[in-house]
Amino acid sequence: MKPFRKKQWFILAGLSALLLILPWYRGFSGLILFIAFVPLLFIERQLYERRHSNRSVQAFFWSYLVFFIWNFFTTYWIHNATFFGAAAAIIVNALFMASVFWLFHLTHRILGHPYGYFSFIVYWTGFEYIYLNVDISWPWLNLGNGFAKDIGLIQWFEFTGATSATTWILFINVLIFIILLEYISIKSIRNRLFEMGILIILIGFPIGLSLIMFHKYEEKPDPYNVVIVQPNIDPYNTVFSGLTNEDQLNIILDLADSLTNNQTDYVVGPEAALNDNIWENNIRLNRSIKRLQRFVESYPQLKFIIGVTSLYEYGAGETPSVTSRKFRDTDKRYDVYNASIQVDRTGLIQVYHKSKLVIGVEKMPFPKVFRRLEKLITKLGGATGSYGTQKDRTNFTDPDGAARVGTMICYESVYGSFVGDYVKAGANLLFVITNDGWWGDTPGYKQHLTYSSLRAIETRRSIARSASTGISCFINQKGEILQATHFGESDVISGQINANEVVTYYAKHGDFVSRIALFFGILTLLYTMVIAIIRKRNPSRHTPGME
Repeated sequence: MKPFRKKQWFILAGLSALLLILPWYRGFSGLILFIAFVPLLFIERQLYERRHSNRSVQAFFWSYLVFFIWNFFTTYWIHNATFFGAAAAIIVNALFMASVFWLFHLTHRILGHPYGYFSFIVYWTGFEYIYLNVDISWPWLNLGNGFAKDIGLIQWFEFTGATSATTWILFINVLIFIILLEYISIKSIRNRLFEMGILIILIGFPIGLSLIMFHKYEEKPDPYNVVIVQPNIDPYNTVFSGLTNEDQLNIILDLADSLTNNQTDYVVGPEAALNDNIWENNIRLNRSIKRLQRFVESYPQLKFIIGVTSLYEYGAGETPSVTSRKFRDTDKRYDVYNASIQVDRTGLIQVYHKSKLVIGVEKMPFPKVFRRLEKLITKLGGATGSYGTQKDRTNFTDPDGAARVGTMICYESVYGSFVGDYVKAGANLLFVITNDGWWGDTPGYKQHLTYSSLRAIETRRSIARSASTGISCFINQKGEILQATHFGESDVISGQINANEVVTYYAKHGDFVSRIALFFGILTLLYTMVIAIIRKRNPSRHTPGME
């Protein structure tokens, strides 16, 4: 292949970045991702073909440029919460991505084309799986999320989940790159007819199957009447708007009362709607909880699910968690939770603690380490606190019926296999409660909304979504968004959603495609290291895999 000029390298890098950005904006399809890595692969190929005069670290620098631009223009809105958090998320996320691409380039250099391009697919897919399951986790730009708006094309996610789309996307990128490379080299693709056939099948079969599934899928009737409240209150800024906790609850109850009737099964309020010194040890005595209880008792079958900030004091004989905090004037400890509660006519308050926390905002990474440094950090004027979590997914149960509601709190809706755990625990309905006020009117809250469509398809569960400032809506089991409210407006909507008892293959088995890719990625990396060591000790010795 004819060498590119450095100006052309910048054009290719910019093109890859643009193609990666577009699927996260309205009006653009995730299908763009099928070619998004192709320009970057041309840069990598140039580095490979001149590997004796180019250092491998150049692959890191060029890919970092691409991934930094991609991260910046898709997640810049984090700065509305924290400038330093946004900078860290963008810089570090791009760093992780570039490191994976650099590992692929090293494998390509050492093992040649077949192993090299195979490693690109399994390294990236494996990286995304790890990223979903480690302490420092920000999987917002996992490639499968780029298809969140293309619900007609991804109905097959009920079998393999959104994470499998990463393997799909990367494989297609490699095939298109190989075909284009052939055409550029000899102005013909006759020698790549096999790859062309595989490409057509890889694109056509899943999409065709999905379109058939989309038009044929019918929900089994098992209706529940739900009212969703959007109070247009940003709980992080209520101190500046002069609203008290009582004022906020007045707004929520007035909106709920406008549509609630004797047939209403659920009222759903947003994340962190109540922050009224709610101690779980005696939660029924709290003033706001009492008001919710009185509201519920006015309707025969009503359950009220809403987000709260709650606290729990550890008693004698209880082992405090690693996230627990120390009272100032005693050795006792307590935890703070971003939680959801269900209030019903039984008087029993069911509580769920958010367990996928936003890194840096709700969660200090590696809490065991920072717990040991608690005294030192406190003396220096800092804080070690993270919200508490719970180990297992638990659902809210209907005391009078068969409904079991899994309630995702904000960021939790980004994690497919995590949401599947609610279903494995018996959830036949899913609710999302979130505070999207801090995003501002940016692409962030719109991206977050569409991720719930992925969860609906993966689990085949109807979703009721309450967002503090929007967008609130219903999502059916095909991922269609219904009755969507507007951002920045106070609103309330009422609708009927169907419960579903069928557990999808994905909900049952989780991210199995990514786990397989991770396994092969580890094997490929180990094989690369072995060959590299052999070659270093015996430079003249032939090593398998090299062309």
